[in-house]
Amino acid sequence: MTERFFPYDVDRRWLGVLAPLGLRAGHGVTVDVENDRLVATFGWAKVTTSLSNVDHTDITGPHRWYTAVGLRLSFADDGLTMGTNHRLGLCIGFVDPVRRVIGLKDHSALWVSVADPEALAELLSP
Repeated sequence: MTERFFPYDVDRRWLGVLAPLGLRAGHGVTVDVENDRLVATFGWAKVTTSLSNVDHTDITGPHRWYTAVGLRLSFADDGLTMGTNHRLGLCIGFVDPVRRVIGLKDHSALWVSVADPEALAELLSP
């Protein structure tokens, strides 16, 4: 198996925020080892990069809901958040920033609230 899908861990309390963004059950993070590709989808937003562009990962949380839920920019840097809960997620740092999804700058990191951040971190580790 060369492709693995990591769905989001959706906190149903935030569906009123997430549904208008287009979040669907099939959205999450897909890692395709054979084709050297990481794809994260969240509603209409999509981040695609090579696995070799992943510099590091950090499991983080809990966070304040207003910094972790939805599609948003980081308050601290140019990172992108694709969040469906504020409990736990994975920050993926990139060697070269990925093409911007929102905001004015490309993104040097992506935070995703997948259901199994530990397994995603392990798969992305060199």
